[in-house]
Amino acid sequence: MQIPEPQTEHLWLQQLVGEWTFESECLMGPDQPPMKTTGNEVVKPLGKLWTIGEGTSDSPEGGPWNSIMTLGYDPEAKRFVGTFIASVMTHLWPYLGTLDASKKILTLDSEGPSFASDGTMTKYQDIIEFITPDHRTLTSRMQSEDGTWHQFMCAHYRRK
Repeated sequence: MQIPEPQTEHLWLQQLVGEWTFESECLMGPDQPPMKTTGNEVVKPLGKLWTIGEGTSDSPEGGPWNSIMTLGYDPEAKRFVGTFIASVMTHLWPYLGTLDASKKILTLDSEGPSFASDGTMTKYQDIIEFITPDHRTLTSRMQSEDGTWHQFMCAHYRRK
């Protein structure tokens, strides 16, 4: 089997590789105060085609949580692909993504359980934006029934 040559998009993902600290703020409902957390993430390459990010943090409720994000690029589909899992969730979040024209913003589309906890699914986006090579953000938002997007989480990552 011949190993594929990395595309420009694979090389874009390699800028995620490294050790990061993060501060995040999450809004879980209109009548609830924002939850603030801090943590660390280590992103490693898997060859030249994939990245694996392992995050650790303490939840505002006091318990630790861990997460894993995989990201790659599928040249056949011309889409970024990946997954997200966390120790505090039972849902596997599949990603299909696109890079904007500026090559600074990667928007990852997914679908998962709605905040309504009624068994319905809704559309989500995780958006990675590079502010500088050593500072990036991860913004999460969900789509409401009327099609509008509502941001509920923003994290700032800084390279160690």
